[in-house]
Amino acid sequence: MLMVLPSAAVIAVFTLFPILQSAAMSFYNWNILKNIQKFVGFDNFLKAFQDERFLNALANTFIYTVSYVPLLVVMALVLAVFLSYAFWGSGFFRSLFFLPAITSMAIIAIVFRFILDGDIGLVSLWLNQLGIPVKDFLRMPETAMGSIVFTGLWRWLGFNMVIVLAGLNSIPETLYEAAEIDGAGKVRQFFRVTIPLLIPTLAFIVITNLINAFQVFDQIYVMTKGGPMFSTEVSVYYIFYQGFTVFSMGYASSLAFILFVLIFLVTLVQLRWFRRSEREDGLA
Repeated sequence: MLMVLPSAAVIAVFTLFPILQSAAMSFYNWNILKNIQKFVGFDNFLKAFQDERFLNALANTFIYTVSYVPLLVVMALVLAVFLSYAFWGSGFFRSLFFLPAITSMAIIAIVFRFILDGDIGLVSLWLNQLGIPVKDFLRMPETAMGSIVFTGLWRWLGFNMVIVLAGLNSIPETLYEAAEIDGAGKVRQFFRVTIPLLIPTLAFIVITNLINAFQVFDQIYVMTKGGPMFSTEVSVYYIFYQGFTVFSMGYASSLAFILFVLIFLVTLVQLRWFRRSEREDGLA
C-alpha cells in the first residue's frame, strides 16, 4: 500500500477529484466568466436532448466512429500480416508506418490542412495538373468528414499495425504446421488459426480506438473548427465550445457525462461480444 500510495494520490488529485467536481457542476447553471452558480438539478441533462446542435454533434461523432474504426482495424490487420513476412526492407517499412504515431496530432492536422487546401494545397495542384476539377476538401460538407477520417487513419495506422504484429508473433508456428499437415491452405489458416487467436488483440484495438473516436477533437479544432455548416462538429468539440467559448461550464459538464455514459455502454457491448466470440472459438 505504501508503494501504491504516491500513484494513487496523483490519480485522486488529478483524475478522481476533477471527475467528482464535474459531476457536481453538471447540476448547476455555472457561468465561470460571470461566476454565476445556480442549482438547476437535471435541467442541463433535459436541455441536452432538446439541443439540436448537440444531437447533430452526436450524429457526426457516430459517423466518424463507424467510418474510422472499421477501416483502421482492417487496414492495420492487412498491413501487419503483409509486414509479418521477413523480406528485404520489412523493418524499414515497419518504422516508416509507425513514424506518424510519435508525431503530435496538432502538427499532423496543420500539415493536412495545407495539403488539402483548395487554393494552395498539393492535392489541388495535382488535381489541376490532371485536369480534374479542384475541390476544397475542408470547406465542402460532402468531403470534410472524410478528410478528418483520413487524417486520423494516417496518424494511428502504424501504431495499431505494431500491436497486431505483436499478436501475430505470439501465435505458435506449430499451430500453422499442424493446420498445414491437416491440409489447410494459407487462406483457411488465416481464418481458422490467425483470426481466432488474434481476437484478444483485435478486441483491444477496437475498444481503444472506439473510445478515441468518440473523443476526437484535435484535428477537428485545427482543420475545420466544426465546419463547414457544422458538418464536422463532434461531441467533444461542442463540449469545448460550451465550456470555453460560451463559458457555460455546468451545461458542458452535463454533456461530458452523457458522452461518458454513451462510451461506457458501447464499450461494455463490445467487451461482451468479443468475450462471447472468444469462448465460441475456444469451443470450436
